[in-house]
Amino acid sequence: MANDNRISRRKFLGYGAASLAAVAMSDALLGCAHAPADATKGGGASMGYFERFGVDESLIQRGLAAAMSKGADFADLFFQHRVVNQLGLEDGEVNRAYASISLGMGVRAVKGDQTGYAFTEDFSPESIERAALTAAAIATAKASIGNIPIQRTSFVDKSRYEVQTRWEDVALSQKLPILNQLNARALAADPRIQKVSVSLADESGVILVARSDGRVVEDFQPMTSLALSCIAEQNGRRESNSYSLAGRAGIELYSPAALDRVVDRAVQRTLILFDAIQPPAGEMPVVLTAGSSGILLHEAIGHGMEADFNRKGISIYADKIGQSIAPSLITIVDDGTIPGSRGALNVDDEGNPTEKTVLVDKGVLKTFLHDEISARHYGVKPTGNGRRESYAYAPIPRMRATYMENGPHEREEIIASVKKGILCETFTNGQVQIGAGDFTFYVKNGFLIEDGKLTQPIKDVNLIGNGPRVLANIDMVGNDLLIDEGRWTCGKDGQGAPVSQGMPTVRVASLTVGGQG
Repeated sequence: MANDNRISRRKFLGYGAASLAAVAMSDALLGCAHAPADATKGGGASMGYFERFGVDESLIQRGLAAAMSKGADFADLFFQHRVVNQLGLEDGEVNRAYASISLGMGVRAVKGDQTGYAFTEDFSPESIERAALTAAAIATAKASIGNIPIQRTSFVDKSRYEVQTRWEDVALSQKLPILNQLNARALAADPRIQKVSVSLADESGVILVARSDGRVVEDFQPMTSLALSCIAEQNGRRESNSYSLAGRAGIELYSPAALDRVVDRAVQRTLILFDAIQPPAGEMPVVLTAGSSGILLHEAIGHGMEADFNRKGISIYADKIGQSIAPSLITIVDDGTIPGSRGALNVDDEGNPTEKTVLVDKGVLKTFLHDEISARHYGVKPTGNGRRESYAYAPIPRMRATYMENGPHEREEIIASVKKGILCETFTNGQVQIGAGDFTFYVKNGFLIEDGKLTQPIKDVNLIGNGPRVLANIDMVGNDLLIDEGRWTCGKDGQGAPVSQGMPTVRVASLTVGGQG
């Protein structure tokens, strides 16, 4: 029977963010995927955080039974509560401030390679059962299952994103000084800085995944990001640029050193554009600097290693497991275990543990990024890459933190090896064709390399190429791996997911540069 203390959705929305704050220090929220001491006992086992919304063992069993009732091979329920706050400052004044609260659940039924999915924002047994029966329609047989033994599960001893102060306990009066400080310091950094925009976002969320194999996992998931944009003017000409900082962390992320870095880099990236030129166009060696150059690895290569693209025969890597696809000095991983990173996860959105997944080991393609469906198709274990934007979406294979591991070369050695080429520092937008890996990326900041030395700053550069060919053409890999700290969000199939990425400095022997002819 459902909990008699169920809170209606209308009443919950009236409580707003206070609902989350009031239970901030409960056992259910104090660690990732950790259950109270008796939570694994049968017959009324605690469902932790979501019990306050009427989610108990009987409700979960009823939903799973309905989802499996037409012969599905597998089913899961995904409960989510999320509170997001955003605050923006422009021209020295707060110009935007809002909060969003979401509470809902999605139910998935899987039959072979087919998926049925439905979601609801009503946690009544009847509504959840209706959603489950809608998802179950993907199958056509009749099946009856008894009560599924519920087993609360934890995969880590310590959360990968513990926070000192939870965002629901941080007052507006603690956030505003951060924005005001960045605004004042950026304007004071140089008289050419004419306009500053600062934004701060924070998020507190909890998920619960209940699976037809009986596994139940809960996870508290914080997130925050800070961005500073500058517009500068010199002799009637304007330039703009920005810098951002993000992670699964609390307000302690914004240390004095971190705020210094945000201001210094946003201002420097903007002002250097006044001295920048467009480089000559053509084929040439290209050096990709450590950190944000990982966007090229993520987009042009990483997506091609997500298992759904390979299962459907879309990716160029579909038939290349076990084959050499890059020089032996290249190892590429996708890692969900980096503490505090934007792409970190204790557990994925299917209730599977995350891990450090080696995709390319010394040039050889070892595996793909798997969710539950693709893992069953390939006969392997999931890699913890089943992710979704929210309860309104079914999970799909997604990256977490994708990067290339260190190689043997020094950064200075790589630059010195280039007689005539460019170095790329910061990237903005780009376009990628997932199947073939063809791409175009826009480089915002960089330098000419002439006779092994950095000379003139460059801007407004397009890199045009093919991901697999670029991978094969990397002939030097630095020992300065950096995971970029920016607020990267990956889009796929209409869903957005927070990710991290990184690279050491690398040299691509030849790449097409679009600039001045």
